[in-house]
Amino acid sequence: MNLKLGDKIKDLRKRNGRTQEALAEAVGVSCQAVSRWEKSLAYPEIEIIPSIANYFGISIDELFGYECERDKKVDKIIARIEAYGIKARSDSEWVDDCTMILREGLAEFPYNEKLMITLADVLAEAGWRVYGEHHYYDEDGYSRVDYSEHCRNGYWKESVKLCENLVDTTKDNKIFTEAVRILVLLYSNLGNSEKAMEYALRTPAIENSREIFLASSADGKDKAKYIGDALLKSVSEIAKLLVQGLMINKNNYKTDMPIDKINGVISLFQLICDDENFGEYNGQLIQLYLYLSRIQWERGYQDEAFESLDKALRHAHALEKLLDGEEHYFTAPLISLVKCKSGSPAKIAALLPEDWPFYSSPDYSKVEAEIKADPRWEKWVSKCRM
Repeated sequence: MNLKLGDKIKDLRKRNGRTQEALAEAVGVSCQAVSRWEKSLAYPEIEIIPSIANYFGISIDELFGYECERDKKVDKIIARIEAYGIKARSDSEWVDDCTMILREGLAEFPYNEKLMITLADVLAEAGWRVYGEHHYYDEDGYSRVDYSEHCRNGYWKESVKLCENLVDTTKDNKIFTEAVRILVLLYSNLGNSEKAMEYALRTPAIENSREIFLASSADGKDKAKYIGDALLKSVSEIAKLLVQGLMINKNNYKTDMPIDKINGVISLFQLICDDENFGEYNGQLIQLYLYLSRIQWERGYQDEAFESLDKALRHAHALEKLLDGEEHYFTAPLISLVKCKSGSPAKIAALLPEDWPFYSSPDYSKVEAEIKADPRWEKWVSKCRM
């Protein structure tokens, strides 16, 4: 029976940065014995097995590769976090619960990469919610990060440490990519643009992305599915970049241009999802319509602003219907083979007034005071909470 126990011990030792001498001393054997284990020339004595597992902070089952039960428990922990729907929320009430759940999970399953990257992501999100986003505009009107404020963000510093560990050790490409994404975002906001650039350059160019390669690699129905997935994700990323492009310079808001651009990117979603089934992208459309309402009000289009708020509400209701735990697919011709992301039931509509205007730049305090003084605001809030 080939247990590959020696390979497992060697991988664990290197992952944790331990020497053969340190392991040998901890479990009471010679360095030669550890060397023989790792070369699969011998197995540890049965009575030493618990000490080895304890040394690496794992169960005996994990040491022997019986990880199925562990994976089920880890997936269950992550599902609990997903049920909070933190990406669609603007509050911080979930922070303590989610971090506690993940820390308890890592206490039971030390160095589990799926739990580590989930905690890193939760900490990154927590940093925004608890400390806020601090920007100012320079003399040319361009948005700059207030690094002095962001460097106080303890959540981000812990997230960075977790991600750097994962980037250096993980063999899982998905986890590596997610860790790099978080590092680029946080380092750029912590004032270390060189580090952010260094990590960004470790990822492939857009034309070499997984979605593009999958669309090129398949045939028949599989090709249609991958093309549909690439179309949806491409529009999603274009929408994010467009909003960033608008917010980077406050001079962009001196005309109606931002209104035209946001309506334009919304029309891209409508072009792909031409039957109005937007799946999980209802969430992104909520964000766009909330932000659009803020800009419309500021530019003097008050009626249109409330029309955008009502559209955000319709997308919130559509997203709530999707989050029923069942399996759903997109239905428009170009994407009908793409499965929608599932999720646990959540109250999306009720949180819209708190999420408004979603993107906080430029300063919206004047707009907020004006739009909330309009009687239609309270009527809209009431509709959101029905």
